[in-house]
Amino acid sequence: MRHSLRGQVDPFIVMDVMEAAARAEAAGRHIIHMEVGQPGTPAPLGARQALAQALEQPLGYTVALGLPALRQGIADLYRRWYGVDLDPARVVVTPGSSGAFILAFSALFDAGDRVAMGYPGYPSYRQILRAMSLTPVGIPTRPEDRYQPRPQDLPDDVQGLILASPGNPSGTVLTVPELSALTQAASARGMAVISDEIYHGLSYADRCHSALEVTDEVLVVNSFSKYFSMTGWRVGWMVVPPDMVRTVERLAQNLFICPPHASQVAALAALDCIPEAEANRTVYAENRRLMLEGLPRAGFDRIAPPEGAFYIYADVSHLTDDSVAFAAEILDKAGVAVTPGLDFDPDRGSRTLRFSYARATADIAEGLARLTAFMAAR
Repeated sequence: MRHSLRGQVDPFIVMDVMEAAARAEAAGRHIIHMEVGQPGTPAPLGARQALAQALEQPLGYTVALGLPALRQGIADLYRRWYGVDLDPARVVVTPGSSGAFILAFSALFDAGDRVAMGYPGYPSYRQILRAMSLTPVGIPTRPEDRYQPRPQDLPDDVQGLILASPGNPSGTVLTVPELSALTQAASARGMAVISDEIYHGLSYADRCHSALEVTDEVLVVNSFSKYFSMTGWRVGWMVVPPDMVRTVERLAQNLFICPPHASQVAALAALDCIPEAEANRTVYAENRRLMLEGLPRAGFDRIAPPEGAFYIYADVSHLTDDSVAFAAEILDKAGVAVTPGLDFDPDRGSRTLRFSYARATADIAEGLARLTAFMAAR
């Protein structure tokens, strides 16, 4: 069978790590999961109860852009979180943030266009772009810049720019002046900007700022996966400029028909479950404190400042030049699953690891103890 060239994307390495961890668990081992960015908590109780009630009625197609009440609820969230008065007509509910990126790339770019992003960065940006016959262009970022791109780093002859705040894998956050400078520099170069804000709500000092606070000429992507603990429900959203709504709607109608109705019902109820989400964030904050104390003691002391999300990105170049093999060794000998940096930076990721602290605090403490013992014996 013939295979397309654009179908030959790289694997999502963290999924391979998850599979290896699952095999170890099937063999009877107890594995501490620090590899995947998945909350250890369930969807909010109110969301689960709302869906249970909705199951008594038929769940079918919704309109392509999502339930009107959910779009209004998301617009209300922007008013509360950012002070942004957002027309709900600009809100597009999507099948997870992944569906939002497919819609955004389809609406903005033509085959052969080049799209820039900071390295390290979320690997699926690159692979979705390649699958759509687009060219990802990496911007090597520096630890001293908190692994975020600078305006002077933006390349020429590029049609788009992806920003991520908080970043994955770094957890670092862009300030309002930084967002303003980057979006202005991109606009001056004729670049469309996509702002990935999927980890908003998960910050541990100042609040996260949306790109919509500095410009309307941006596509903002978010999701119920992280702050609302709804990864498996596959429901996200996108905010688009007014003149792009109909284009995105036509694409959504044909590519997805609509987001999952059941997940939209749960998501609408989740918007009223902020206290529960905030309680989860408090757990992450304690996990973060433990990680910032425990990782350096174990020997992982070259880390980005994790201002948001639930990740720590560590430079391990003094320990290895093969992060895939190092992660496999940690899983085998310590029983801790971590993610090789090659997922996030194809050029320098062989010398970095990402640690997730999204699970229960007891698991984080146990994982740190295992990592300390492993490093002492290595």
